[in-house]
Amino acid sequence: MSITNQFYETHAKDYFDSTVKVDTSRLYERFLKYVPVGCRILDFGCGSGRDSKAFVDMGYQVSAIDGAENLCKLAREYAGIDVKCVDFLSFGSDQKYDAVWACASLLHIPSSQLPTVINILKNALVDNGLMYISFKSGNFEGERDGRYYTDMTSDRFSNLLVKGLRIVEEWYSEDVIKGRTNTWYNVILRKE
Repeated sequence: MSITNQFYETHAKDYFDSTVKVDTSRLYERFLKYVPVGCRILDFGCGSGRDSKAFVDMGYQVSAIDGAENLCKLAREYAGIDVKCVDFLSFGSDQKYDAVWACASLLHIPSSQLPTVINILKNALVDNGLMYISFKSGNFEGERDGRYYTDMTSDRFSNLLVKGLRIVEEWYSEDVIKGRTNTWYNVILRKE
């Protein structure tokens, strides 16, 4: 088990409590303007289930996964949907999704493995499907606060871009959790 999954297994309730009520509506607006209501969304690394529940409540068909079983249990209860516990590198699906939402989840993947995971997600998308990914902004990579992090910038991400995906939008934003001063790199991609 990775140090990151071990962290989330051990701290699942604390993480759930600190993130489940965070207002990410501005991120939803930016992403969902491309995703018609009723479409299939994969919440990849759903954490507390906050975003899965919001998308279900808005009329989307949502599938969700996370890598920590204790978080999956809490997310299932909160979002009211099945949440599968899956290692990101071994994810596979027979179903194709209209969109993938990977909010603050791929930031735990080493940069050397990010193209593989992004390609896995690309293959889970329908043609012209969309993908949202967010990372803490910067060039750091390694262990921080008991988890593995890969921070990202626009330039760094362009070197990781997988063939068959193009950037629709990218932007930097401030942390939505009160009291935190992180800047985030956000990107929306389209499968071509």
